[in-house]
Amino acid sequence: QVQLVESGGGLVQAGDSLRLSCAASGRTLSSYSMGWFRQAPGKDREFVAAIGRSRGSTEYADSVKGRFNISRDNAKTTVYLQMNSLKPEDTAVYYCAAKLGVSMWLRTIGSYDYWGQGTQVTVSS
Repeated sequence: QVQLVESGGGLVQAGDSLRLSCAASGRTLSSYSMGWFRQAPGKDREFVAAIGRSRGSTEYADSVKGRFNISRDNAKTTVYLQMNSLKPEDTAVYYCAAKLGVSMWLRTIGSYDYWGQGTQVTVSS
């Protein structure tokens, strides 16, 4: 069992930056591919970014490509989502998720085995 805890959300203005963190309680994340997803009010949860477990390859949704960056620390206990040039449409609850097994289907919600509780990001115009 992996417990994931997100932090770093908040209220910012358009154009600002935030860095979200996702920490695993009591264990490293080196065996997991990691993803960030978000859910805006009245909308479905959607893929934002992912990083593979071995080579650390990354994937991004088109809506955030060039503005967001996903990374993991050397000890692989924390995964980050650096969000730059934030827009009001980035407002959502952001969730991190962990996936066992091969680093495939990382854009698919159903591929993930563990989820955090989410952190709210609000971008004002």
